[in-house]
Amino acid sequence: MKYFYSQTFNIVRDYRWLINQGYTAALKIKMVGIETPLMMNSIVTLTKAIDRFTDFTGRLVSWFTVVMVFVVLTVVVTRYFLEVGSIALQETVTYLHCLVFLMGLAFTLKHDGHVRVDIFYRGFSARSKALVNLWGGILFLVPVCLLIFFTSWDYVLASWAIQETSAENNGLPFVYLLKTLMLIMPATLLLQGIAEIIKSALVISGVDISATQIAGNNEPII
Repeated sequence: MKYFYSQTFNIVRDYRWLINQGYTAALKIKMVGIETPLMMNSIVTLTKAIDRFTDFTGRLVSWFTVVMVFVVLTVVVTRYFLEVGSIALQETVTYLHCLVFLMGLAFTLKHDGHVRVDIFYRGFSARSKALVNLWGGILFLVPVCLLIFFTSWDYVLASWAIQETSAENNGLPFVYLLKTLMLIMPATLLLQGIAEIIKSALVISGVDISATQIAGNNEPII
């Protein structure tokens, strides 16, 4: 009988322990349920902040195309009609061209404006497109951005160290600033790439907030 009571006591004790463990687990789940929306809101807020930054820089840089047109027009008029050449003006076109293209890559990525050579992607569902974008960003975009950044680092620092200028006598003395775009471009593209990866992950997890931005984004770029 004593053995019976002892075993019964142990069973009750173990049962109470399981109940306490279950209560603790339920409490943790409840806490996670409270924290998850807050974490999700933080992630969405971060993504939107990156998108706003990319939109701002992209639209700002797009105006340099107008400046470039006027500079090219000036070069043509002064050279062929006034017979006055300017190497500085010609190099200015090169600077603006590099600025527009390198600083516009992240903006184009955000608006899904890069050329896609594919057969199956356009027929995919939003979730399938998000999967392609997610793994494409992780396996290709992020490594390429990091590769460009780190392989260009010493090259750009060397240019800054000597304050590199144009090889032409009357050229622009800002070659080191031009080469700095080789670091800024992968940095901004990587930043927007991370935002696109997050948005793709949200779509895969069932969050609809970015579904229109992940697939079938038809809003005008400019």
